[in-house]
Amino acid sequence: MASLLQADRVLYLVSGEKKIRSPLSQLYYCRYCSELRSLECVSHEVDSHYCPSCLENMPSAEAKLKKNRCANCFDCPCCMHTLSTRATNIPSPLPDDPAKTTMKKAYYLACGFCRWTSRDVGMADKSVASGGWQEPENPHTQRINKLIEYYQQLAQREKVERDRKKLARRRTYMPLAFSEKYGLGTRLQRQRSGAPISGLAGLSLKEGEDQKEIKIEPVQALEEVEPLPEDYYTRPINLPEVTTLRQRLLQPDFQPIGASQLYPRHKHLLIKRSLRCRKCEHNLSKPEFNPTSIKFKIQLVALNYIPEVRIMSIPNLRYLKESQVLLTLTNPVENITHVTLRPCEEGDQDDLNSTATVAVSPKELLLAGKDAAAEYDELAEPQDFQDDPDVVAFRKSNKIGIFIKVTPQCEEGEVTLSFKMRHDFRNLAAPIRPTEEGEQGNEPIWLTHHVELSLGPLAP
Repeated sequence: MASLLQADRVLYLVSGEKKIRSPLSQLYYCRYCSELRSLECVSHEVDSHYCPSCLENMPSAEAKLKKNRCANCFDCPCCMHTLSTRATNIPSPLPDDPAKTTMKKAYYLACGFCRWTSRDVGMADKSVASGGWQEPENPHTQRINKLIEYYQQLAQREKVERDRKKLARRRTYMPLAFSEKYGLGTRLQRQRSGAPISGLAGLSLKEGEDQKEIKIEPVQALEEVEPLPEDYYTRPINLPEVTTLRQRLLQPDFQPIGASQLYPRHKHLLIKRSLRCRKCEHNLSKPEFNPTSIKFKIQLVALNYIPEVRIMSIPNLRYLKESQVLLTLTNPVENITHVTLRPCEEGDQDDLNSTATVAVSPKELLLAGKDAAAEYDELAEPQDFQDDPDVVAFRKSNKIGIFIKVTPQCEEGEVTLSFKMRHDFRNLAAPIRPTEEGEQGNEPIWLTHHVELSLGPLAP
């Protein structure tokens, strides 16, 4: 059965900026546009930054200042698991009598997975449990900071130059009478040829930045390279003392060669993000601000609004032989849903991957509303919908099993079929305004989805 472990066997088509086929569990439903949305056709907005270990929450400016890393939590440089602080007692001489010693508490970092400790690289123990751990200094820090400042200034100047060219083209096509009428001619003449466009573009270099130009000197090539040791290719390699490629790339500023150079790294921050529809700009998903909360203020997952199609049983499929496949339809809403299945028409632009023809019943299917109390009640009385036994195999709560007939048209390869699913949807979140005749204004919306099913290979 196509469950959460086989979600890619039933795909729904999303007709956004580009057509995407995804499982229903990975899609969202915009109840304002009445359309499906995927992660590639929504706007991603960062709500908050937090540490996954200590759950400390911090604003975006502070997270940027700390390079998106937590100041108190560390990752193991060997296996990248979270390091924990361990306490131990070490002998320490008394200040009054150095000949005598007393036991003093000390703290060090240790990994509970690979048993790596901060003592392996010679890091000194601390007398307090938090903060103040020794960190290696990058010898190229000044050079890197200077390069960053240089390219920031260069990018800002290029942006100002592009805006100046846009203004020049706009001034060329601007009618003379229009510019004189609104006084734009005098204003444009005041702009000096080399001055930044601060008024129109909204961008300008910092005051005095034109005079203070950052210059960088290219690194000179070395004439002589230090030779390798004579036993570099002959001495045996001790694997525990050599770092892996992953360990080196996780520390790009140092890229340690030996295991003795592995220092703990500050843990990366995670984000809570909101998803917004690009068409109507309404939120589709918005989590709670508190990092300890797993709830959502808004979560318009398509599974909660669109009927879900799953594959229940597949017979042996053979070339040009009609087979009967059992599918299930599940109604996620509380009201009765009317569903109609129909095959794709010839020349349908969405039907690109089908390798089989499908025959479905034109009769309208009724899906009972979802009842959380009676969903797992085996003794609940079934509702009488007068189903056709040739179409509906079984009915249980808000789920029904239906038969479809499939005829593979390919001699080899995977069997894929497509069909259209049309159903009604009532937006219960919309305000209900009674009309003059006493009827409710919440009328059903009819939606049509393109569904693709992967039935696997042909039988031998």
